[in-house]
Amino acid sequence: MAVVIKALCVALIAAVLIVAVVPPAEAALSCGTVISYLGPCLPYVTDQGPLGGCCGGVKQLYVAARTTPDRQSACNCLKYLAGNYKRVNLQKAARLPKQCGVNIPYKISPSTDCTKVR
Repeated sequence: MAVVIKALCVALIAAVLIVAVVPPAEAALSCGTVISYLGPCLPYVTDQGPLGGCCGGVKQLYVAARTTPDRQSACNCLKYLAGNYKRVNLQKAARLPKQCGVNIPYKISPSTDCTKVR
């Protein structure tokens, strides 16, 4: 339970940091929103549990990210989380879209160039 609480705290701090750097006029999709969609994925990508309800959140995020600024914002948030939360299994995170039947235009990775996402 403490691991989950710590993970959520890290995610919330990351959301605040991302929101602070992304101008609100550019993207309607905040990092906090991305995190709320993908919260059910946390046990899976940290090797703490099954895939469970994760795909529902992945699909909701895919639908919510309608514009280029939304997709870039989601990409930046995922990139930040993948690079700064050390317990994330990057291979599992990168496979999530395909596992959930969603085709996103970038790899979930700390090295993704989100400026190229359209």
